[in-house]
Amino acid sequence: MAATKGKLVYKIYRALSYGLSPFLYLHLRWRKHRGLEHPLRWPERLGRASLPRPPGPLIWFHAVSLGEGVTAIPVIKECIQRRPDLTILMTTTTVSAFEVLKNRLPTGVIYQFAPIDTPAAIDAFLGYWKPNAIIIIEGELWPNLIVDASRKGIALALLNARVSAKSFKCWSRPVLLPLIALMLSKFSLIVPLSTMQAIHYQLLLAPPFIINFSGDLKFAVEEFDMSEGEVKSIEDLKVQLAHRQVWMASSIHNGEEEVILGAHKVLMQWLPDLVTIIVPRHLQHGQEIAQKLRKEGQGVALRSQRDKLITGTNIYVVDTLGELRYLYSLTPIAVIGGSFLPDFAGHNISEAAAAGCAVLTGPHVGHFSSMILEMQRLNPFSVLQVSGIELERALRELFNDVKVLEVRRMAAKQAYQALSGGEVCSSKDLWFIDAVGSPTFRLGTADVKYALIEYEDAHYDVTYKNKCKIISVSGVPWRNRGKENLRFNDRILLKAYCCRSQLGKLNNGIAAKLVLTHKLTLVYMLFSIRVFWMRSSNSWLILGTAQIQQERYFHFWSLPAR
Repeated sequence: MAATKGKLVYKIYRALSYGLSPFLYLHLRWRKHRGLEHPLRWPERLGRASLPRPPGPLIWFHAVSLGEGVTAIPVIKECIQRRPDLTILMTTTTVSAFEVLKNRLPTGVIYQFAPIDTPAAIDAFLGYWKPNAIIIIEGELWPNLIVDASRKGIALALLNARVSAKSFKCWSRPVLLPLIALMLSKFSLIVPLSTMQAIHYQLLLAPPFIINFSGDLKFAVEEFDMSEGEVKSIEDLKVQLAHRQVWMASSIHNGEEEVILGAHKVLMQWLPDLVTIIVPRHLQHGQEIAQKLRKEGQGVALRSQRDKLITGTNIYVVDTLGELRYLYSLTPIAVIGGSFLPDFAGHNISEAAAAGCAVLTGPHVGHFSSMILEMQRLNPFSVLQVSGIELERALRELFNDVKVLEVRRMAAKQAYQALSGGEVCSSKDLWFIDAVGSPTFRLGTADVKYALIEYEDAHYDVTYKNKCKIISVSGVPWRNRGKENLRFNDRILLKAYCCRSQLGKLNNGIAAKLVLTHKLTLVYMLFSIRVFWMRSSNSWLILGTAQIQQERYFHFWSLPAR
């Protein structure tokens, strides 16, 4: 029933996208005149290639913007190392990503702008490039792209997968849930960046056996090679800052500059030689900040104009692209923006931590909360979350006490190093790379199940039996029958994982031999109202916060060699 609804909703979406295609073309022209699309390469957004396709197998990496594009680079390098014969195609949708990544991608990687999600553009793009696999970074899901790729037999993978709270609420609506379920069913692999994100995807009806873990790829900070001019420019700025107190506010959105400038004015009262570096999220915003401050008579230097930090200049606005990670090395304190107003959802803190900055961020961090919690779990001093009102006091403490500042800098760097010490991606995440281009390559359900079910470095078919027991309801021990046959929606529970691979009931129809029985006891806390049907008492049970113990008996069956 759900599959039928999903196909129906998709047909409606496809018809609408087809009918709106002329208007989307006009919209692209309008964006080009506004400077939001590349002036020469904007036809690529219609699926028109500007470069020839090399012969041989090709993998397409897609990232919506600069942050996701930078996240993809370590994975691309890993793929090139594993399979140098593969051609890598990289796409993004923003001009800022193009300007930074065009000189940062590994040699041989083809860069194009991603097509808009209309039937004609997607068909033209897929027909020309003929990718063997598509790897989407984070959460850029477009129905025409995903469904058409699946129809053409192209493997789909979602790395560092995440869905924001707003998007999750939207996709969970009865009208849209069948559509997202249809799209997720087309993927062969989903690698969420956190456990909570894995739960989100299961709630959106993603097949459980395709979900695997590898950690947050944003911890894999990639070092870019700097040109001679870039090195000279950074060194020159370093000399100008040598004898001054410095702090930096990065990824600042419109409205957040009031918080930053408010803290700056207070700090200036007792640190007259202070330099506040402001790195706005959007370049135009930086120029607006500079104009406003100059009208107020404040000394401001603009990075794009190569202004010098002379005496009386206390604010340095960086209105250039691609320099953020280098600038972190010039400041002992980094305040990460996009987090001080509820309209935003934070930004990546790993680059600042990798540079050894004392990391501060606001309370509104969205999916970056998992990254912050992981770092704080390793060292509570690694990241400091403050409100806009508390920012000035936190900065004053750091400038006043050198020991506190050094402790926070060291804590951030050590926590980052601990979390980034592993592989960029595990072999289970990139196993399909080795198969791309082979005569028998077909990334289907059976292949995915075979690849993901592992135990002690061997492949197994696995079946399981469940036994559930309610431990407590809203904190009160459940003293009725010890074991109940519960009829509840099992997808609200994160299923069992072993060696970072999900175990599930498989019916491959392959002759197998029972080699091991493994018992796993899981305890879940459910923090929402759920209605359960109690078979034994023929009654409904309404639970608030419930703790459920689930025992799973896994039976491992050895598989024949392929």
